[in-house]
Amino acid sequence: MRLLIIERPTRFRAKLKRGLERQGFVVDAVADAENADEMARTLDYKMIVLNLELSNGHGLSVFQQWRRAGSRADVVVLIPPGQVEAGVRCLDLGADDYLAMPFEPEELFARLRAVVRRRQPEKTAVLRIHDLEIDTDSRIVRRHGEYVHLTPREFALLELLARNQGRVVTRSMIRDHLYDDRGPKRSNIIDVYIRYLRAKIEYGMEPPMILTRWGEGYVLRAESA
Repeated sequence: MRLLIIERPTRFRAKLKRGLERQGFVVDAVADAENADEMARTLDYKMIVLNLELSNGHGLSVFQQWRRAGSRADVVVLIPPGQVEAGVRCLDLGADDYLAMPFEPEELFARLRAVVRRRQPEKTAVLRIHDLEIDTDSRIVRRHGEYVHLTPREFALLELLARNQGRVVTRSMIRDHLYDDRGPKRSNIIDVYIRYLRAKIEYGMEPPMILTRWGEGYVLRAESA
């Protein structure tokens, strides 16, 4: 999932970015809402974390413009201490949650996970295909009952394939899911991650789970295949 953080360029922002990337998010971090405005309008962010104190007090105005333009990104607003009314105002304008500063990174991470769960109640937390089990809440994967360690991007790729089980997932879909427009330009980066994933969930096991559709993309084997 692609996420945009609009926060001061501090060590704390870097800590938030690293923590979110470890949880599987693809994260961009910018320092003010004006510079973030074009990114939020043109890139497919599923979630935005916005510090209202930035942009000379115009953060709220920029957020309103996103909603008027039809943005459906989940937005969690960071508000100054003691200004609960600002958070309530943001909720009234369409924010999904707010968090008063200062806060611990784990609290923000928990709020973001809660927003995702609220937005996607139809999604099954545990996906099972043949003997492959993917727990999307705990981010634990097992094959033949054995734990499989995946990196955040490997997990994101596997979940994308699993959510589209039996259907072709194109290379462009994978690239858009894993990277923003400034991501790696290597033409074979998708092949590399597919190879890593196959090595971890298929090596020495039957049946093979990830099928190649030449000229189209990749398919996670359907239950009946």
